[in-house]
Amino acid sequence: MKQSWIIAKKELNSYFDSLVAYILIVIFLAFTGFFTWISGNGDVFFRKQADLNVFFQTAMWTLFFFIPAITMRMIAEEKKTGTIELLLTKNISGLNLIMGKFLAALILVAIALGFTVVYYISVSRLGNFDHGATLCGYLGLLLMSAAFIGIGLFASSLTNNQIVAFLLALIIGVVFMFVFDILASTSTGWIGELFSTLSINEHYQSISRGVIDSKDVIYFLSLAFLGVVLSEYMISKRR
Repeated sequence: MKQSWIIAKKELNSYFDSLVAYILIVIFLAFTGFFTWISGNGDVFFRKQADLNVFFQTAMWTLFFFIPAITMRMIAEEKKTGTIELLLTKNISGLNLIMGKFLAALILVAIALGFTVVYYISVSRLGNFDHGATLCGYLGLLLMSAAFIGIGLFASSLTNNQIVAFLLALIIGVVFMFVFDILASTSTGWIGELFSTLSINEHYQSISRGVIDSKDVIYFLSLAFLGVVLSEYMISKRR
């Protein structure tokens, strides 16, 4: 685990040293802030409801693009420059390497979400505010982010081209966000239930409504775990 934390700190330092982290966080806050407060079409003041539902929906779609942009270089760039072979010859296992990169991406997302606490404080002062549902919404975003990070790392492990890794992560994300939803709505019986169970959107909406169900938590953690395992398998073949 110590090696994973070393890799995580190295990744975070590289993002903040290159200003990439600052740019992505500013873009995230700009999108979520605009639609939460000033869009004039569903924002907090337009709806006249003291909740962060608009923020959670906007954040979900922003993170859908935000996370592939974070993960696209994590393994692909290492493969392109050849530094991954150097890392794997040291006392670092493939799992330590992937977990370090996974933690770095998750911490970066958590930092971005941390800046939105000001939304939480501001809206809670506007009226009757459901703190439990809001905290569930933040938990849902973190769990969904973990799943997207797993997908992004797997996509990055398949290629040495960052753009290809970004597009692959988006395509896989579209399958889990849209395709399974569409198939669930057009299917009946156990097949429809299966596609509904595989949908990220279905599980995220369940948590964001303030209901913490173990099946939703297990789903997101399983998807993140699968992404990490597949990524480790892909780079282990380079040993």
